[in-house]
Amino acid sequence: MKYRPDILPAEQVYAILANERRRRALEHIESAGGAVTVHELSTLVASHETDEPSPPKRCRESVYTSLVQTHLPKLAALGVIEYDRATQTIELSRHARDVSLYTEIVAKGGVTWSELYRALGLGSLVVILAILLEFPGFSAVDPILWTSLALGAFALTSAYQLWVNRFSVFRQFGRRGGSARGRTPRPRSRSRRQ
Repeated sequence: MKYRPDILPAEQVYAILANERRRRALEHIESAGGAVTVHELSTLVASHETDEPSPPKRCRESVYTSLVQTHLPKLAALGVIEYDRATQTIELSRHARDVSLYTEIVAKGGVTWSELYRALGLGSLVVILAILLEFPGFSAVDPILWTSLALGAFALTSAYQLWVNRFSVFRQFGRRGGSARGRTPRPRSRSRRQ
């Protein structure tokens, strides 16, 4: 992977994640795997907030208003999403990955991918050392066999992580070498002193 000098600073990521509605909106956009409309997003977020599959209209409107007036413009300004006001569609953008690195969880139990890989590595190392030092019960296992099993566990875990994050990976490779699909360039406002 290429080094990106324009990665979002941690302070901005924390500011994004400080608001629960923004976090929920980003989760729903990511799980959609593509473009989502503001109406769909507001219904999903309202449904999550009320724990009802069909949230009340007043709640959906409240979520819609806060998304359109506050959260979506902020996320778009930071480059986390692409928000097309004309079509009312939202897609993740280049800085979405910067935010997801702070929220990446394997399971609902709260284990991160890095913790899982560290546990696999440390567990494998301990077993291999126990085999090489001929601890009782471990000396019967061939070190090559255990090493092969450990590498297989790493490969399966990596494949699972790739599958779970497939939408963001495909999006990242699809955007290289050009601008985002269907994105209309925003005119930049420049203030000039005369």
